[in-house]
Amino acid sequence: MTRTDWKDYDWQLIHDAPQLPLTHMALDAVLADEVGAGRRPPTLRIWEWLKPAVVIGRFQSLRNEIDPEGATRHGIEVVRRVSGGGAMFVEPGNTITYSIYAPEALVKGMSFQESYAYLDDWVLEALGSLGIRAWYQPLNDIASDAGKIGGAAQARRAGAVLHHVTMAYDIDADKMLEVLRIGKEKLSDKGTTSAKKRVDPLRTQTGMAREDIIARMLDTFRARYGLTEGAVTDEEMRLAGKQVTERFSREDWIAIVP
Repeated sequence: MTRTDWKDYDWQLIHDAPQLPLTHMALDAVLADEVGAGRRPPTLRIWEWLKPAVVIGRFQSLRNEIDPEGATRHGIEVVRRVSGGGAMFVEPGNTITYSIYAPEALVKGMSFQESYAYLDDWVLEALGSLGIRAWYQPLNDIASDAGKIGGAAQARRAGAVLHHVTMAYDIDADKMLEVLRIGKEKLSDKGTTSAKKRVDPLRTQTGMAREDIIARMLDTFRARYGLTEGAVTDEEMRLAGKQVTERFSREDWIAIVP
């Protein structure tokens, strides 16, 4: 297998109606597998959230990451994704989350660190066009002069690379700290008392509406690589529903690392 280029593919965009957190987890797995099997073209998906959630990485400890009392108090659902990386605190309208599903040949021979920057170069260009000087902070953080913007995670499975990023558009930092244990530890390590000093959301940095930032991102991707409108198919939704029931909603998956 030789490495391919972005322009070797006909990219499709999925930007559908808001979904439940468990459905998003399952769709990530299903769409990656469909691209790997050649049944779906390489795809960029913009996520919309129906409910707030904390998404923990495949290898993270549930107990170490989550304060269950805080999650219950704020009505935050805890779900686990198939990729590695750190915990994501998301509320509808407050994040910009996207996934890239591509044949693994696109990142052939690249380390995870190299592929993070490669797969998100278009995003850094889009942010630059909005006046934000952004870069990759190894291993998987997108940073700017004002602070962290977001983080990436990745999985390579069944001939495909699944790469996704969550960027903070706005953030309720106090609520986040009541739900995430790791946030408190990281802030304590740095001697800071407010998450707002560590995470600087895009709303603050740009003054722009969330949908306008997403539009600029899509314009940048389209100009570089091409992009046609698409949607999740009925069969893909059926497969996702099956995976929600059989895997992602099960306690033995969510607590697979206690």
